[in-house]
Amino acid sequence: MRYITCTPGTAAVVLDSPHSGTWYPDDFGHACDLALLRHAEDTHVEKLYDFAGALGVGWLEAHFPRAYLDANRNLTELDVELLDGPWPHPVEAGPKVRLGKGLIWRLTDEGVPIYARKLGVAEVAGRIEHCWQPYHDALAQLLDATHARHGRVIHLNCHSMPSVSASHATEFPGLVHADFVVGDRDGSTASPRLTRWIAQFLEARGYSVSINHPYKGVELVRRYGRPEAGRHSIQLEANRRLYMDEASLALHEGHRRLKRDLHDLVERLTTLDPARC
Repeated sequence: MRYITCTPGTAAVVLDSPHSGTWYPDDFGHACDLALLRHAEDTHVEKLYDFAGALGVGWLEAHFPRAYLDANRNLTELDVELLDGPWPHPVEAGPKVRLGKGLIWRLTDEGVPIYARKLGVAEVAGRIEHCWQPYHDALAQLLDATHARHGRVIHLNCHSMPSVSASHATEFPGLVHADFVVGDRDGSTASPRLTRWIAQFLEARGYSVSINHPYKGVELVRRYGRPEAGRHSIQLEANRRLYMDEASLALHEGHRRLKRDLHDLVERLTTLDPARC
């Protein structure tokens, strides 16, 4: 199994899905139940956007699960409580690490410990080498090539979220989520005009939309979004209840409407100039 799939496009839009992976590597060594661990996935997000190639849109997805390694974290966001020895690189104990959701997850969304063992320093370095680095290298190359071709790029970082935030999922446990959350880190990773345009497009389709709450966007928009240089990165969270049974993880009929609306959104973005929307 390859760790990632990367497909270049010709349009001025790039999509990526860092959390929809369902391939659990043999060396994961988790102690908690796999069924519980799978609820951390952005399950089926890759299916919701499988029209990307037909629109000429660049596409990147991770096949490894986010609990094994979270590509949407900085390399410094490592929970050293997990390790059996000292980590030789800088670390920072930010809010995600405190929730047990750093580069390597320590807890599930429900607060259940994932491991009954310490992880080796070399083991974690291997996950970074095989998962984090190739994912970020591929995304950077997609974005650079698209920007070189068009002089601009719209990067949509594609996610899903539970209908209600679990106890250890975010800093807002119990929050009932809108249909969509559009995040641009308070206007720092994309033009606020573009962010509002996306929100208004979705609202016109009958969805409820929140901007930058409770998800502002994390490493994959922070690292690559530079709107002043024509590089616009937006995190888009879709509520899982719109398209799947959150208990069984099975798609339901609602996924057809959602996929059609996402197709239309991305198709419009391929012709949109963020400076003039």
